[in-house]
Amino acid sequence: MIEIIPAIDLIDGKCVRLSQGDYNEKKVYNEDPLEVARMFEDAGIGRLHLVDLDGAKAKHIVNQAVLEKIASNTSLIIDFGGGVQSDKDIEIAFNSGASMVTGGSIAVRDRELFNGWLKKYGSEKIILGADCKDHKIAVSGWQEETSIDILSFISDYKIEGVSKVVCTDISKDGMLQGPSIELYKEILNTLPDLYLIASGGVSCFQDILDLEEAGIPAVILGKAIYEDRITLKELSRK
Repeated sequence: MIEIIPAIDLIDGKCVRLSQGDYNEKKVYNEDPLEVARMFEDAGIGRLHLVDLDGAKAKHIVNQAVLEKIASNTSLIIDFGGGVQSDKDIEIAFNSGASMVTGGSIAVRDRELFNGWLKKYGSEKIILGADCKDHKIAVSGWQEETSIDILSFISDYKIEGVSKVVCTDISKDGMLQGPSIELYKEILNTLPDLYLIASGGVSCFQDILDLEEAGIPAVILGKAIYEDRITLKELSRK
């Protein structure tokens, strides 16, 4: 059964969503992320993907107070990302209640540091963030594109011990036009034992079923919930 992971993206401590990573296309859905997290928990969901968009832009954690608040007041298993760029940042994330940390930009910019985290914390706690557009990796909250091929990027880190990867197709994110199933199939055909977490584009419950049928282990979704395209009742049945 596919693992369902709702997302809360943070700007100025508020629950927001962007379209294709564009900070100018920001929509605030709730000023209290804890209220949203509790709604997920009440629906029987056990996992949360919490993203510090301010941190991604600033290149250091900004919204650790929100992380701590959600971790202290729910039993959700929190995967935290955005702005984790140093040993200090990752310590802040774990000390504030994150169970797992996703590193994307840092895995591109400082392989030695990211591999050090893998060795220190283990592959269950360190998730590789592989955000891409046209098969090329993007960093810094998707503000910068690179020439790095996504399959090479993930394959190289798989050799280093990565077992979990969050892959977001930026062109799909926040657009409610369906996920990049063919991209995810391509990744799993190359790396069949990878715990691949699909992210971006989920528009309805059928998209989740299609991902499951394609053999994708887990899915992150956000806007479809906030826009009432998918109900918490549907997710609780999954």
